[in-house]
Amino acid sequence: MRATSSLYSLIANKLHLVALMAGCLLLTACEKVIEVELRETAPDLVVEATIENGAPPVVILTRSLAYFDKLSLDDLTNSFVRNAKVTLSDGNKTLQLYESTRSFPGFQLYFYTLDASDTATSIIGRNGGKYRLVIEAEAKKYEAQTEIPNINRRIDSLWWQTAPNNADTNRVVVFAKITDPPGLGNYIRYFTSRNDSAFLPGANSVFDDALIDGTTYDAQVFRGVNRNQEFDQEEFGYFRRGDKVDVKLSNINKATFDFWRTWEQAQQNVGNPFGVPVKVLSNISGNALGYFGGYGSQVMRITIPK
Repeated sequence: MRATSSLYSLIANKLHLVALMAGCLLLTACEKVIEVELRETAPDLVVEATIENGAPPVVILTRSLAYFDKLSLDDLTNSFVRNAKVTLSDGNKTLQLYESTRSFPGFQLYFYTLDASDTATSIIGRNGGKYRLVIEAEAKKYEAQTEIPNINRRIDSLWWQTAPNNADTNRVVVFAKITDPPGLGNYIRYFTSRNDSAFLPGANSVFDDALIDGTTYDAQVFRGVNRNQEFDQEEFGYFRRGDKVDVKLSNINKATFDFWRTWEQAQQNVGNPFGVPVKVLSNISGNALGYFGGYGSQVMRITIPK
């Protein structure tokens, strides 16, 4: 990998002068300012709906917001779609989800779910289960289907070591031994929790098994990223001595994989002048944005001594 990176750097250095010269020619030959007029469009429904093994469904409905607008916490609170009719079916029963709320400092979160404590009348996610979601909101109807895969691709063990080539000896890296069953089409998404905090997905959180089909392999588990905070390059990927680390490996279907694969590609292209436009793939009908995904999850913990 280091040799390959050096080769790429060498090529980049050789092309840099050519690109700079071409840029100078373009600047001297063309000074016309191009203005792009953006069309005003009606807000779209944005759906983030999930169901996980052992848990009730959670559905968050919002309206899309203008890309260049300055947003406040009030704008985000007002973007939630209230009083929608949301129903979920597992093939045996169909139940209506109720609207719930959770308060945060200066912010109110609204979502739709079921009462998980009432197992007789609730739908709790199970491995192998298939689900149909119907949303009726603001005079429109949307549908989506998903399933919770069996836990076929799983973590066998976790271990850690001091971060290599790092002056801070308190930084550590975590590795997982993972087994993928024979047969292509086993997709995963991973999350980490540090010291019992919320689970956060990795910067690149989804993977297929095109290159590791039917094998047992070792992989570094990069610490999950909170995208609401400024990116910290120095701490990226690392854990620390004394941490309790939970790794959640979720088996997902291809539609969920495609949504997060394209979403992460689009997010990483923001501000990149060489980025290629990516269409984020949705499995919601009616031209809604977002996705309905099922997660067959396994959680394993490792405690790193101080």
